[in-house]
Formats: sequence, structure tokens, C-alpha cells
Amino acid sequence: MNVLNAPIWKASVVVAKDRAGDVAALFEITPPRPQAVLIDEEPFGRSATVEALYAQMPDGDLLSRLAELPIHVGLVPDQDWIRLSQEGLPPVRAGRFFVYGAHDKGAVPSGVIPLRIEAGLAFGTGHHESTALCLALLTDIAKRRRVWRALDLGCGTGVLAIGMARLWKRRVVAADIDRVAVAVARENASLNDTGPLVRTRVADGVPNAARGRRFDLIAANILAGPLTRLAPQIARALGPRGVLILSGILRWQENLVLGFYRPHGLVLRERRRDGNWSALLLERPERAG
Repeated sequence: MNVLNAPIWKASVVVAKDRAGDVAALFEITPPRPQAVLIDEEPFGRSATVEALYAQMPDGDLLSRLAELPIHVGLVPDQDWIRLSQEGLPPVRAGRFFVYGAHDKGAVPSGVIPLRIEAGLAFGTGHHESTALCLALLTDIAKRRRVWRALDLGCGTGVLAIGMARLWKRRVVAADIDRVAVAVARENASLNDTGPLVRTRVADGVPNAARGRRFDLIAANILAGPLTRLAPQIARALGPRGVLILSGILRWQENLVLGFYRPHGLVLRERRRDGNWSALLLERPERAG
């Protein structure tokens, strides 16, 4: 199935190098969620170009007001820009995982769990800090517990769902609101020989087919807004002693997000940070008696 026929929009701005990270983070957290964010620095200059690629047209006026800079938004030529951008990125090592694209196939070392991820028009190749944080947490969780039922909520490319399937050899539900992302996740699951284990669903939140089930593990690498809105659904879907990974949030949003989950009896076990981004590990304690 070809999922690369949709038009691609680009938001771009030239900024001082020391502002590039902040502008990139702004692109990341402002809806609609970009499919990729790139920073191209001038090697011997003081400026950098920050670009975000989208499957739908972003609000340039809103981005300009938030950044306090003129953001240019335009439709880019009909090319596979997401895949081309990924070809310039190196493989990623996160926990036991080695995440790579087709162009890096010969670089897979021994002693790792290889994940071949092709981005298409979906978010999540392992290069983003939030995705790498989640993969590292999954590695550590696997050292101390078995998981029988798992959910990857907001699956994007399916990288976390595929990682779960590879770690525990169990079926994983992978859900996303974006039909294109779900198609990409399904293709990536087949590429990694986990097609029979990864059950993809199009859903805004916990899929209807999965409601009523309780999961041992849920990973939700989305954004602070959806994480707060979906907190009751996610909490209901997490079983006793279940663990929950929340990511796609900035450091200053940690307590905001936690405030929506603690009333549901979930306890923070660990925070992990990389740059501006955070991943939170929560657990539902076993009920007394």
C-alpha cells in the first residue's frame, strides 16, 4: 500500500543557532503535529534553518505569533520528503534497540534488537528524543517484568509497538487517530516480522475494540494536550500493577500532565529527560487486600 501520495507542507524560518532548539520544540508541540522537524546549521555561521514538514497545512500566522518570528509556510514539490530527510539521519541506539532505515541496513551491529523503521508520513523513527526515551524505558521494564497485554497509543510509525512485540513476543495493539500513520505502522510491523503480533487500529484514544480490556503496559508518546484529555480513558485501560509510559511532553509540562493521572491512583515511578523532552513512568499499585 502506498501511503505517500498526500501533499507535504513545510514551515521554515532562519534563526540564530542558539534559538534553533526552542523553535524546533515549538514546531513539535503546536498542532497539527509535524511529521518531521529538521535543523540545518551553517557550519561556520551564526544562523540555522529550522523546517517542519506536515501532512496538512499548518497555521503560519499562529506559528509566527508564538515564535515572534516570520514563519514561512508553503506547499513543497511532490516528492517523498519525509523519507529523503530520514536518509540523512544516522541509526539510533536506545536501550537494547537499534533503529535504522533501509539505507543503514548494513550497519546493524550484533547484540541488539534491530528495528527497521521507514517513516513514510508518520511520526516516530527513534531520532526524536521522546521516542528514544520510550525505547530505553521499555528496555528497562523488560528486565524486571513480563507483559501479556500492551497498547501503543498514538503509534505513529509503530516503532514502540514493534519494540514491545520484539521484547515480549506478545500481541500489541497499535492505535493512532491518523489513518496514514496506521498504514505506515502496519507496513513497518511486516518489515520487522511482527505483523501477526501488532494489531493496528484507527482511533482517537483507546480503541473501541480494546475498551473493557486491561493492559499490563501502555505507552502514549503523543502531546501534553491529548495526554490530559485522554487521562480517564488511559487510566481505566491500565490493569493492576500495570505500567504507563507518557511522553511527547516538555519538561515544564511534567507536573501538568501528572496532575491528570494522580487522581486515578497512578503513581510516578521515574522521570527521564533528554534536552527539552521528558518521559514519565507511572504505575498502578496493587490494591491492598
